[in-house]
Amino acid sequence: MTVSEPLSRAIGDRYLTYALSTIMHRALPDARDGLKPVHRRILYAMRELRLSSTGGFRKSAKISGDVMGNYHPHGDAAIYDAMARLAQDFAVRYPLVDGQGNFGNIDGDNPAAARYTEARMTAAAEALLEGLDQDAVDWRDNYDGTLREPVVLPAAFPNLLANGAAGIAVGMATNIPPHNLDELIAACLHLIKAPNARDETLVEHVPGPDFPTGGIIVEPRENILEAYRTGRGAFRLRARHHREDLGKGQWQIVVTEIPYQVQKGKLIEKLAELVTAKKVPILADVRDESADDIRIILEPKTRNVDEAVLMSTLYRLSDLETRFPLNMNVLIDGVTPKVCSLREVLQAFLDHRQDVLLRRSRHRIGKIDHRLEVLEGFILAYLNLDRVIDIIRYDDAPKEALIHEQWSADYRRATDESDYVSPLPAKGEPQLSEVQAEAILNMRLRALRRLEEMALLKERDALMEERAGLQDLLDDEDLQWKAISAELREVRKLMGKATEAGRRRTDFAEAVEVADVPLEAMIEREPITVVCSQMGWLRALSGHQPLDKELKYKDGDGPAFVFHAETTDKLIVWGSDGRAYTLQASALPGGRGMGEPLRLMVDMPQEARIVDMFIHVPGRKLLLASSAGDGFVCPEDEMIAMRRAGKQVLNVRGDVTAMKPVPARGDHVATIGENRKMLVFPLADLPEMPRGKGVRLQRFKDGGLSDVTVVTLADGMKWPDAGGRTRHQQDLSEWLGARASAGRMAPRGFPRDNSFATLIHE
Repeated sequence: MTVSEPLSRAIGDRYLTYALSTIMHRALPDARDGLKPVHRRILYAMRELRLSSTGGFRKSAKISGDVMGNYHPHGDAAIYDAMARLAQDFAVRYPLVDGQGNFGNIDGDNPAAARYTEARMTAAAEALLEGLDQDAVDWRDNYDGTLREPVVLPAAFPNLLANGAAGIAVGMATNIPPHNLDELIAACLHLIKAPNARDETLVEHVPGPDFPTGGIIVEPRENILEAYRTGRGAFRLRARHHREDLGKGQWQIVVTEIPYQVQKGKLIEKLAELVTAKKVPILADVRDESADDIRIILEPKTRNVDEAVLMSTLYRLSDLETRFPLNMNVLIDGVTPKVCSLREVLQAFLDHRQDVLLRRSRHRIGKIDHRLEVLEGFILAYLNLDRVIDIIRYDDAPKEALIHEQWSADYRRATDESDYVSPLPAKGEPQLSEVQAEAILNMRLRALRRLEEMALLKERDALMEERAGLQDLLDDEDLQWKAISAELREVRKLMGKATEAGRRRTDFAEAVEVADVPLEAMIEREPITVVCSQMGWLRALSGHQPLDKELKYKDGDGPAFVFHAETTDKLIVWGSDGRAYTLQASALPGGRGMGEPLRLMVDMPQEARIVDMFIHVPGRKLLLASSAGDGFVCPEDEMIAMRRAGKQVLNVRGDVTAMKPVPARGDHVATIGENRKMLVFPLADLPEMPRGKGVRLQRFKDGGLSDVTVVTLADGMKWPDAGGRTRHQQDLSEWLGARASAGRMAPRGFPRDNSFATLIHE
């Protein structure tokens, strides 16, 4: 039958179906046993394969194959990955799978293929499964209706919080950190005693997560409390480290525990990158000396490095400190997703344990009633043994005969004990049920002994007493919670803090915040000689080398900028496009070889060229001008760029280019155009701006600006002539004029290249 409906409705209905399937059957864990369907099916399949914690191992391929074929119709790779994670002691606080072989490591390496590894359950997994054969939970058909699987596991301990969970559904997600089981049981016991306990009280028992990889939680207590109260928050987690003295004042940092879910291999790569890029100059080297345990060596640059400053910087720049988010979004009743508080999650577990206890008790009562029925038949048979033997021996249908026979309750056997009295009440003439008749027919001949008869009487009395106790348990809620408390205490003995696996691994500390230290403060001050070639190859020679020293360059290349600096300096590269780029002198490549291209260090466009390179002087002001004759005064601090792409300071368009910046020291500006006309005007006439095009410096009829400088009017100008003599133009009044005027021809003997670069400054 064809049904027509709007496309939006069809898509909406189908997407809703998909979303609900993802939420309920894949991504979100059940608050009762803390498991997703794939994990639950893995453990149940291992139980069916009889892979107990004390038994043998089976190939992981066999396990994942059974799970896929019988219960979980998804890819075997996904199933094996889920099973492998349950075996990783660095990923799961209380592993549920005991793996044999390569199941991955904390470096981030993947597990070996399923055909190479073997597995069995752990004692913790068996505790989750305990009670399945006692009708403790509901069952449902598997995906093809050929088998049955549990809807939820009995779960003897709060696995949801003990091992945590993570998942991304449709429109929602969950992320729960692992916790210490001993503390969780203490909180459950308190919640049993005080059902109205608040989250603030429960946090006294569960102060925070307990990660399998250890570490130190430095989140403030009020934030932790708020996270557990609302079900949302985050925990700030740091690596554990200590200072190791090497003698003679030398020392190093040894990291022994790293934050949860941080791959050690990637962490080492990041730390090595910080060393190579000199982003942490006070860190000299990083080494991985780990074996079975973690041992990462951080070597300081010098013995005078402040340990707190070094670690604070590394916390900020690497995964030695992480934030683990908390989002306790779970299926609170196996169906409805809800963001729960700590109390709600623990209460959901306790309610589940109460339901399990009641179902197991009713199941046991049913078994006892069945056994008591059989025992009553046995006892009646013993009281009428001769007649029973006659019926079995001579009757063609002994079962029907036993059922319809009218038995005497006070029949006395031939015995030497004259005081023997029938244990059955004399209330009419009892009859056997079909169950009792079948049991009598299946009874062994060796059981026809007086001692066996007495054992049956003793067993019956014991069962009657047990049944009475179970009935009292079902009728009294206080007895139920006492029984649940006793069960939790038994689990506590097996996996509590008294055991190696149960001791707390993650500690708490107050974060000692160190003020951000400027990069320059971390750098050891050393002299260097900066060399930049015409083709833009940059390097730093050690020490202050002679500026006229013969240096090697690539073929066709030569020197462009050579000057002395120190490793603590910042360098400003000024491009023809009016952009300023900032380099840290300590990060320049070494003097061996030809250096590295500047364009690998900054994102300078290919069409732009390097106009100038100089040391940044804080507080200094520069005169910036373009070849079109526009300019302004700019504070040099405004030219510092925080990005590789630099900072646009002087706006230029078309063929206009930026000119070399000039320190604004003096009281007048001197400009000279390509037409050889010079103009001198007061420096105060120029605006001070952080960026822009500027104002007109000099008016040109043809051409543009050749050069600009700042002079002191009273000192005039001095420059060497072609003969090596010094020419001095003391009086500049002839060239004084208003800003943006045309100016007059340059003084006699002024350099023919129209450049102020040769001016002599005293």
